[in-house]
Amino acid sequence: MAAPVRRLCHIAFHVPVGQPLAQDLQRIFGFQSLAAREADGWRQLALRSGDAVFLVNEGSGTREPLYGLDPRHAVPSATNLCFDVPDAGAAAQALAVRGCSVLVPPVSVRDAQGAVIYTVVSSPAGNLSLTLLERADYRGPFLPGFWPLPSATGRDWISHVDHLTLACTPGSSPTLMHWFRDCLGFHHLPLSPGEDPELGLEVAAESGQGGLRLTALQTPSGSTVPTLVLAESLQGTANGQDQVKQFLARHRGPGLQHVGLYTPDILKATEGVAMAGGQLLTPPDAYYQQPGKKNQILAAGHEPTRLAGQGVLLDGDKGKFLLQVFTKSLFAEDTFFLELIQRQGATGFGQGNIRALWQSVEEQHTRGQKARGEPELGTATCPGGLGSPVQGLLELRNT
Repeated sequence: MAAPVRRLCHIAFHVPVGQPLAQDLQRIFGFQSLAAREADGWRQLALRSGDAVFLVNEGSGTREPLYGLDPRHAVPSATNLCFDVPDAGAAAQALAVRGCSVLVPPVSVRDAQGAVIYTVVSSPAGNLSLTLLERADYRGPFLPGFWPLPSATGRDWISHVDHLTLACTPGSSPTLMHWFRDCLGFHHLPLSPGEDPELGLEVAAESGQGGLRLTALQTPSGSTVPTLVLAESLQGTANGQDQVKQFLARHRGPGLQHVGLYTPDILKATEGVAMAGGQLLTPPDAYYQQPGKKNQILAAGHEPTRLAGQGVLLDGDKGKFLLQVFTKSLFAEDTFFLELIQRQGATGFGQGNIRALWQSVEEQHTRGQKARGEPELGTATCPGGLGSPVQGLLELRNT
């Protein structure tokens, strides 16, 4: 591997002036202000919840924002992942040898708390760039060049980033998997027994037309890098677009579709987000009416009516369970969203929950299209059609 990464430092977003992402992260999701910087036309605000750090870059300056670059993307977007590396200079050199574009050569930034070295390189994932940061000797709360901000005692809803999901063009997952493996030290994480790394896990429509392919990647034990999930549409959608294709169209290309935020108490977090005005996806009624679902929820130590009332998905068996809830998009363009996730011993992503998420997002897209006066998706796009509460659920298929 060229530049093994050790830790996710932060996720950076680029938004126009006045876009409320920073305010929403604080007001709705309980993030606290950490540090800020204003220079060269940029306002950069770092927010923290537990170990999860988001850097919101607002504006458009004459120079590049510190620790990143201006992607000049057409819509608001999550545009950069910042990883800790042992040697930023060596990482940039090794990646350049592998054909990566070094967009910002290694540069040192210093203040009274110490110094860091960072470089920014391209990635094959659309507008997503990668910042490789060497900060072993830095003692400040965030990074040099930022001033610390006072913050009140934060809500303890979120502890860290659990996973990152990239929306990819059809057929591109193997190329991205090889790149993240060879360049950053990721390796394949099977989502089902006997899974072929080149094919991933297929979530196929019951109609046989279209579906979703997922490929999960993780770094070696000892690192604290979230799991990376590659998501792409399967060939065969006859009409309209599924949610991955919707993202690609509205985002104007591949990119970071959602971030999974780990919470130690998903019911508390979901209730708090809803009370603060957050909008959550509603699972189809059929999800909670599946045979055995009630007993499964009870076996996990939860009350079925409460989970259903808060839209929380649960999957698992043999004493290992996964609970998830998904937000609606944080941007008006209906692209990037967040996930809250709690694990009770489970390490995967819940095959049954994948099916429910698919239908929930499809139904939300259909409602959004109606509100905007756009043509509805065809029944082949929403697998199985949405007329029946049971139809539209997907089946899992390993190939």
